[in-house]
Amino acid sequence: MKYRTNGTFSHEQEDKIGVLITNLGTPEAPDKGALKRYLKEFLSDPRVVEVPKFIWWMILNLVILNIRPRRSAHAYSTVWTERGSPLMFHTQDQADALALNMKQRYGDKVVVDFAMRYGSPSIESVTQTLLEKGVRQLLVLPLYPQYSGSTSGSTFDALGQALKKIRWLPDVRFISHYHDFTPYIDALAKRIELHWQTHGRADKIIFTYHGIPKRYLTAGDPYHCECYKTSRLLAQKLGLTKEEYMVTFQSRFGREEWLQPYTDHTLKALPGQGVKSVQMVCPGFSADCLETIEEIGIENRDYFLEAGGERYEYIEALNAHPEHIAALSELIARNLSGWDLPKRSGLLSAQLASELGRGK
Repeated sequence: MKYRTNGTFSHEQEDKIGVLITNLGTPEAPDKGALKRYLKEFLSDPRVVEVPKFIWWMILNLVILNIRPRRSAHAYSTVWTERGSPLMFHTQDQADALALNMKQRYGDKVVVDFAMRYGSPSIESVTQTLLEKGVRQLLVLPLYPQYSGSTSGSTFDALGQALKKIRWLPDVRFISHYHDFTPYIDALAKRIELHWQTHGRADKIIFTYHGIPKRYLTAGDPYHCECYKTSRLLAQKLGLTKEEYMVTFQSRFGREEWLQPYTDHTLKALPGQGVKSVQMVCPGFSADCLETIEEIGIENRDYFLEAGGERYEYIEALNAHPEHIAALSELIARNLSGWDLPKRSGLLSAQLASELGRGK
């Protein structure tokens, strides 16, 4: 293997600490071609689909990629904006806000950027960009509060693949989860309380999380437990009784059993149980995206209203709201603890290198 070097390195370059935030990814456009490329990369990840490789290759390439891209493109077209994909611009806004916060805390010693696990900008390309800026210590924060092998684990895999090609490796830290981080819980609670101030409360508040196959849980994935812990802490912060909230799981595909209760089935059943108003919160989504805007905001609203529900409200994700940026900034600062800010003088290093080159 030919290892990649920092092509822009010079002895005048100052050392930096890098902060890389990541999220899942998004197609480049809401059309069939872009969705096919994106879904192929996403669904080819063995962390996402744990099925024997040859069997899954046949299913994916001969069936799914000939059917799903068109359907998904239509769904994406309903949430696409002038700024493009919501997940992309919300993550960009988060990175920009965090960069400003880090600059206020640390000056020019810390640089912030973002990458996507699938699609662009890739973890490999952004990692290389950070190294070319002089990053010698790298903190990686996947914006998945609850750990799962299919999200945070897969991100670590991609980071490892990127770093194995680098000749001069940086020191690396990786935040695998923050499901019970108090500032994160507080930020969620504040979002909900602000919504209550304007709209009042509903009969029930539902904390809905992206699902995973049940067999991942039985194989040892802690995601299910971390979702419930986040919900319990959030309910305690809001003063909710057990009767006032529920935890459900959404976004399943395929025929096998996923984590239950299912969000769509729950919303179809609640009106018949006397629940006429609900408020939906997605604590596992750090930014609004297709799964929150279209699936929860539109599709599941229709299920609830058609079943006899009377009021349905989706409370938006934390996105780049100040309380979220403050929570993430504190999380980053705590994980930078113990790393001294770079002190090496680029000018002095250049002078010493020059003297060594002249044999002094």
